[in-house]
Amino acid sequence: MTVPAWPPLAVVIVAYGSAGVVEECLRTLGPALSGAGQTRIIVVDNDSPDDTADRVRAFGDGVELIQAGRNGGFAAGVNIGVAAAAGCDVLVLNADIRLRPGSVAVLRRALDVPGTGIAVPRLVGAGGDTQPSLRRRPTVLRALGEAVLGGNRAGTRASLGELVTDPAAYESPHVVEWATGAAWLISRACLDAVGMLDERYFLYSEETEYMLRAGDRGFAVRYEPAAVAVHLGGEQSTSVPLWTLATVNRVRLHRQRHGRLRGAMMGAAVMLNEAIRAVARPGAPGRKHRAALRELPTMTRWPALPGGAQERADEPSGYVCFSAQDWWYHNRAHSDFQLMRHVSTRRRVLVVNSIGMRMPTPGKSTHTLRRIGRKLASVARFLRRPSPEFYVMSPLPLPLYGSRLGRWVNAVLVRAQVRAVCRVLGLREPMIMVTIPTAWDVVRPMRRRGLVFNRSDRHSAFPESDREVIEALERNLLKRADHVIYVSRALMAQERALTGDRAYFLDHGVDLAHFRRRPPELRPADLRVIPGSRVGFFGALDDFVVDFALLERIAVEMPDVSLVLVGDGNGPMDRLTRHPNVHWLGFRPYEQIPAYGSGFDVAIMPWLDNSWIRHANPIKLKEYLALGLPVVSTDYLELADYADRVRVAATPDLFVKAIRASLSEGAPASPETLRDSVADADWSARAAELMRLAERRGPR
Repeated sequence: MTVPAWPPLAVVIVAYGSAGVVEECLRTLGPALSGAGQTRIIVVDNDSPDDTADRVRAFGDGVELIQAGRNGGFAAGVNIGVAAAAGCDVLVLNADIRLRPGSVAVLRRALDVPGTGIAVPRLVGAGGDTQPSLRRRPTVLRALGEAVLGGNRAGTRASLGELVTDPAAYESPHVVEWATGAAWLISRACLDAVGMLDERYFLYSEETEYMLRAGDRGFAVRYEPAAVAVHLGGEQSTSVPLWTLATVNRVRLHRQRHGRLRGAMMGAAVMLNEAIRAVARPGAPGRKHRAALRELPTMTRWPALPGGAQERADEPSGYVCFSAQDWWYHNRAHSDFQLMRHVSTRRRVLVVNSIGMRMPTPGKSTHTLRRIGRKLASVARFLRRPSPEFYVMSPLPLPLYGSRLGRWVNAVLVRAQVRAVCRVLGLREPMIMVTIPTAWDVVRPMRRRGLVFNRSDRHSAFPESDREVIEALERNLLKRADHVIYVSRALMAQERALTGDRAYFLDHGVDLAHFRRRPPELRPADLRVIPGSRVGFFGALDDFVVDFALLERIAVEMPDVSLVLVGDGNGPMDRLTRHPNVHWLGFRPYEQIPAYGSGFDVAIMPWLDNSWIRHANPIKLKEYLALGLPVVSTDYLELADYADRVRVAATPDLFVKAIRASLSEGAPASPETLRDSVADADWSARAAELMRLAERRGPR
């Protein structure tokens, strides 16, 4: 039988006190993995108090044991396993699962259904009876329905019950909103896009949160009854502490996803459920309900870790990022957006849209009225939540950075707005990350857990800025930030005297799940009608970084080629569009960029040779490579590590020759090799690295 071209598979088993069950779980994996392709087995032991680790170690060479060294909870164990399984689909198992033969290949085929990110099997008890493992999205009405009618009776009506109780629903494959997380297969694309599990829950509701988050990102959860797993389970229903934790986490989950008001409503509904059962079940049967009822009114924001509540206390209340871009009209591939989007899977995040580095004025700025108009439209949105735990605010700034009084007034105004929003969001002592230097005046007196300066560009080299003012602000941040992260090694070396051991190189990442090549039929219609070979560029067409003379040279010397430009134009676009083979498609949403890039025959990076570019590290290089495209670029310092994958041209003549060579010969490596070369650069890994750096305690 031919095995499909699946990515490698890692089975991740999280164990804690599992000596009595883990060996049987491992024994069933051999037959269960038949036909499932290349696989590995990882057991993460969460500092078990028994001999679980010894039993796993004695099982054989085919099992990898990772000893966590602490009990950080189920999600923490899964995340350790996922981190050790780069590039793999991941099958998450409880230690009390016994998979039936061939079940994993069935789940892998379920992942092949377009739009699927997670596949779950039929769960059965030790006697073979199907366990009700499918769930609907949690709502206050469903919680009330279960409180009044009971879970099984409420489950017969979709609007009133979270538990799916109809036996027919367990007989055929279909999409569900979430399912019990005792056994679930997550695709690599889903992991790359959605990130890690939220460790704050410790136990229970972490799989609910992850599956709902995956659904928010467009990844469906698919139930496949032909894959069968025996689930012993049962501890939650008999243990008072576990029942209490599971009950309280239902409320925490709703509060996290929907805010305090709806969280309080869910809390009231859950309290009603526990109160009814505490009264109806006197004595020992009602003990767990009485315990949950006592805990709910005084519940902490997150559960404390066993034996170490201080670890939770040390966490920042969230992150506040002063971005150099605007979420509503700039390219969302920028590093601060990508890092914060992935941090938001673990912490609450507030992104403050750019407060600017100058007031746009006629004669000094291009497209002055359009810039002012789009900023005012952004300010009108003020505070929005694009996804759970990820908030974006647009304060009203007065970018009068040319005078000391103007800077002071602007800082007071912006700081008051940001502080008010932080109070509403519960960000009492956040970790602050600054990308735009003008935020220094704002954040200097703000209460914070720490300050990270994201030195992604030398902003004082921006031609429209007041160089002296911006350099002074940059210098303050370089001296005063707790950490300074760089994407340019050359710039980091130049500024070492100011930063010392606080400097850290954190390379740009790439959204691997997003930047996948689209087939011709899924490419945009306005691209498909462009004739001939397409030489393309996507991103901002800013005249202080993009070499417009070089673009025009390409258009003139290659009339048989279509030059396709996708992005907002802040330069002399009429200089290019007067040529019949230049196709400027304008700004396109981030969600559509991979589809446009997939239609390029050659991707180009035509940069100017200036201070900005010399100390830059353009994200689009990794995006081009993730799409498997031949790339031609002018030279810059960070390109040295990519010489085996990119054609670098030092002059316009050589640039045109490199494009012709790419059109006739392709890239220096295969599309698969190009994509694999950036497989370890996903933004989720970069965000985790940032958090480890920013939140570590003790001497640096």
